[in-house]
Amino acid sequence: MAQQEMAFVRQDILPAVAPPARQAGVIRWSRQNLFSGWISTSLTVLSALSVFWLVSEIAPWLRNSIWSATSLTECRQILGDAEGACWGVIRDRWPQLLFGFYPAQLYWRPVLAFLLLFVALLPILFSSLPRRLAWFSAIFPGLAYVLIWGGSIWFPVTVYAGFLLALLFCCATKGMNTGVRTALAFLGCVVWWLVAGAPVETLLENAIPLSLSAVPSHEMGGFLLSIVIGVTGIALSLPMGVLLALGRRSRMPFIKGMSVVFIEFVRGVPLITLLFTASLLLNYFLPPGTNFDLILRVIIMVSLFATAYMAEVIRGGLAALPRGQYEAGESLGLDYWQAQRLIIMPQALKISIPSIVNTFIGLFKDTTLVVFIGLLDPIALTNSIRATTDWQGIYWELFIFVGALFFVCCFGMSRYSVYLEQRLKTDHR
Repeated sequence: MAQQEMAFVRQDILPAVAPPARQAGVIRWSRQNLFSGWISTSLTVLSALSVFWLVSEIAPWLRNSIWSATSLTECRQILGDAEGACWGVIRDRWPQLLFGFYPAQLYWRPVLAFLLLFVALLPILFSSLPRRLAWFSAIFPGLAYVLIWGGSIWFPVTVYAGFLLALLFCCATKGMNTGVRTALAFLGCVVWWLVAGAPVETLLENAIPLSLSAVPSHEMGGFLLSIVIGVTGIALSLPMGVLLALGRRSRMPFIKGMSVVFIEFVRGVPLITLLFTASLLLNYFLPPGTNFDLILRVIIMVSLFATAYMAEVIRGGLAALPRGQYEAGESLGLDYWQAQRLIIMPQALKISIPSIVNTFIGLFKDTTLVVFIGLLDPIALTNSIRATTDWQGIYWELFIFVGALFFVCCFGMSRYSVYLEQRLKTDHR
């Protein structure tokens, strides 16, 4: 009988074996990303040579850094014939770079405002924190104004009183159309601020005088000025951009036309032109004797400029939503504002996160343009420091320091946008 052949079936499991060294770890990653072909290999080698050359040129300059000098001449005497960085200018002038000519004995006020800024941002940026902490975020702008500019504390109180009256009006008219309620509440705020705000502030100040020593705007500068303009512009441009984007998509011809004219005009004009308008021309349209703070004028113009770009960014997010999302709101019986708040706008903002943060970063960097209208931003202060006899001729150290601080702020915003995208990601791709 012919011998019957039987297939071999293994009864035990083979032990796990590590992959070959060429197919795992750093070697595998390098082969796939750095040396996958002759073009990739050539670019990798050229990049490595460029980095090596830059490091070899910069390393001696950084290694011979001087921190304790009080002038460029003293730095050169210490260095002799060697090349080195004179960081003594940063150690000597860092208060001026950060605060401008803000009174030294009052540095605690902007520092406290800056620390409280992070406390106010926490419940807004991170949803895991209790929502009840948002009350501090609401009162922070008035608190920051009093800390930085000083003056009577009753001025921001009367401003907040207008918002409180608007909120009470909205609560008392819940049965009214949402758009009409909002318009009437806004009109009531404006009437309060223009008619009753100043007399009430004067009355309260005479009855209970509470104030901090005032600091004029021309004494502010450095990163304090950039942060004030940048943060305020960012905080104002997003909600105004949302309203302007909705206005451009409105079916009402007047609102749509006004929104289109504003967006196209502002986007078609350089920011520096608007800043010159705020600095020179705006006073001609105000009543004689009106003292309109220059920094406030700049904040208004920067916010309007950023609002036009933000409106187009959000309009792109709205256009990306399918028609079914709008029909879903209609099928649920929601009115226009309810559908926008609960269904449409959250999705549009989620889609637009990268572009929104990109606009914020551009706005923050554009705050350096105020140097052209005489405000003492970090760039203007570097020029004034370089013009002194002690530091005449210094160059790289100042601009590296300013660039590094801007990089930290902008990189932080970009990292948060990545975190926010991951947290709001709902698909499974």
